[in-house]
Amino acid sequence: MVPPYPLPEGFSELDVFSLGSCLLVEGLLGFLLNAVTVVAFLKVRELRTPSNFLVFSLATADMGICVNATIAAFSSFLRYWPYGSEGCQTHGFQGFATALASIHFIAAIAWDRYHQYCTRTKLQWSKAISLAVFIWLFTAFWAAMPLIGWGEYDYEPLRTCCTLDISKGDRNYVSYLIPMAVCNLAIQLLVVMSCYQSISRKFKKTGQTRFNTGSPLKALIFCWGPYGILAFYAAVENAMLLSPKLRMIAPILAKTSPMFNVFLYALGNENYRGGIWQLLTGQKIDVPQIENKSK
Repeated sequence: MVPPYPLPEGFSELDVFSLGSCLLVEGLLGFLLNAVTVVAFLKVRELRTPSNFLVFSLATADMGICVNATIAAFSSFLRYWPYGSEGCQTHGFQGFATALASIHFIAAIAWDRYHQYCTRTKLQWSKAISLAVFIWLFTAFWAAMPLIGWGEYDYEPLRTCCTLDISKGDRNYVSYLIPMAVCNLAIQLLVVMSCYQSISRKFKKTGQTRFNTGSPLKALIFCWGPYGILAFYAAVENAMLLSPKLRMIAPILAKTSPMFNVFLYALGNENYRGGIWQLLTGQKIDVPQIENKSK
């Protein structure tokens, strides 16, 4: 039986159930798909390359987003947040750190693909591992700042999950938002856009298209664009005047990112797709490799 907790303001019983169901599907399906990506990298020897390590790292970050979504789904079905204020802060930190890491790894993969196809240079293990360590430390730093007072974590409109608080829009929020967004979203968007534009020109010149170069940027904007727009809107206007349902669209869309990423970077990669097929069926698929020279 559902406990008699009051519904969040602006939401009906159907709204809460529907949003909770969306979070549950995003969390469980995204976790399963990314878990297959992670296990394939660990089990299939042919997949263990520096470039695929970035895809593995992206899947690891996305699994963190999915865990965050599943916890939010469970709380939504309860109709309240059962883990207290400390749990809210932990949930906010974990979700924000993995989300930022995911965006960084998307940019790192774009940078690596640019070198694969445009400069014909090969990523080395030392650089791939150093890049992954830097990304996790860098994003952990930005996600930790609200825990010590620069920015703040609080409940989302549904009040069953926690994220960066946009309700105040004060100087503290704005001073955190702008450098955080520049370092963790704007630069990454620029890297993704410029790298895939260069790859697209290369494909047109050679007449050999290996993948859709427009999809990564479109997916990134679709998933994280609304969240960024809402965050910056809160810096100049009172975001609380917006409908709670409208404010929930951004986090719901953001949590679809892990599912898109699997199809774009694991299943959309000939080599990685072959490794996943080998993991699931035991049948090995020979995939032609790109001829690269060492960096």
